[in-house]
Amino acid sequence: MSAHDLGQTLSLWTVVPFAGLLLSIALLPLRAPHFWEDHKNKGLVAFLWSLPIAVFLLFQAPHELVLSMKDYASFLLLLTALFIVSGGIVLKGDLKATPEVNTLFLLVGAVLANFIGTTGASMLLIRPLLQTNSERRHTLHIPIFFIFLVSNIGGLLTPLGDPPLFMGFIKGVPFFWTLRLFPVWAVMVGGVLLMFYLYDGYQYRKEECRDLIRDRRRVVPLRMTGTINFLWIAGVIAGMFLPFPRREGVFILVSIMSLLTTRRQCRTDNKFTYNPILEVAILFAGIFITMVPALLILNARAAELGFSRPWQFFWGTGFLSSFLDNTPTYLAFFSMGQGLGLNGDVLGIPSIFLKAISVGAVFMGANSYIGNGPNFMVKVIAEEYKLKMPSFFGYMAYSFAMLIPLYFVVTFLFFR
Repeated sequence: MSAHDLGQTLSLWTVVPFAGLLLSIALLPLRAPHFWEDHKNKGLVAFLWSLPIAVFLLFQAPHELVLSMKDYASFLLLLTALFIVSGGIVLKGDLKATPEVNTLFLLVGAVLANFIGTTGASMLLIRPLLQTNSERRHTLHIPIFFIFLVSNIGGLLTPLGDPPLFMGFIKGVPFFWTLRLFPVWAVMVGGVLLMFYLYDGYQYRKEECRDLIRDRRRVVPLRMTGTINFLWIAGVIAGMFLPFPRREGVFILVSIMSLLTTRRQCRTDNKFTYNPILEVAILFAGIFITMVPALLILNARAAELGFSRPWQFFWGTGFLSSFLDNTPTYLAFFSMGQGLGLNGDVLGIPSIFLKAISVGAVFMGANSYIGNGPNFMVKVIAEEYKLKMPSFFGYMAYSFAMLIPLYFVVTFLFFR
């Protein structure tokens, strides 16, 4: 049976494990944090949700299961390579904590995210940014805007930037296609930076003179170590253009070379552990299995769902990416776009629809702590610096107030 025919006959009940796993990932860290801390428990949850789908596919559509596991291997090995390589680069220093310096930090992070991923850029820059502002008192907004720009919005321009875009590349989207999104990136990044600069200037004027004097006296120039890893980043980029499995072989080789050539002290200074990437490996094994029926159904029955305008794809993808992981959300709407049968110019999808899907997945991952992996990491590091970060819903109050107006601007300019 072909994939299209299978999608036509699959019951909607086969989507339940996919939805159940995503809801578990979203809710268990909030409802049962101690249970969720143990990777064994994460593995158990992923296994129980994915087992019935794995058995079903093994007998009914083994080819689809193999294809999904191939995509999973490519996805995981790229993230692992970027995680290991960026984890070996250390940036230390303490600059003047002015609105100009802070805005420049965010702009550099938004650009850098396209080369070492949103996770890599976040881990590289968040500590020196917080250290720079450690003498100030009114700084709660700084890690919040950092999550907006560096951990999410900035990584829109290359498949290296954010995992959903890499999965699009794996599916056949040309590597440089995402550069077409630069006008959207520029509007959103420019809008958030302007908002941050004005707000940070307001908070800066509230600081006491003695704190600002102490800030100027404690200036330490930025110093970077572990720079050999920029060579390995170039290796990751070069490997992207190779076919499977040579591409994945390069990712493995680059990861090993980074571990062999980076001084251990660099990873110690970065407080580097494998826990984040282990969590990704465990959970996404289940996601890539359980999402197969959902993707087949969306591809075969997309026309029945009523999505026909770019803004619907932008807000639909974005809404789900706010609370579920943006990678499977991107793939679901990607499959829906193909299923419309419009014979678009990018793998059967009209370019404007794929732009809306890509932008929605990347941008709106910033809407909550669970929208994208680096968000929660930045929160934890900020709390290490004694910042009282807002609660789950408190953060969403910030993101909705700051970002929703800009999303409407993006919709009006690009996706009407």
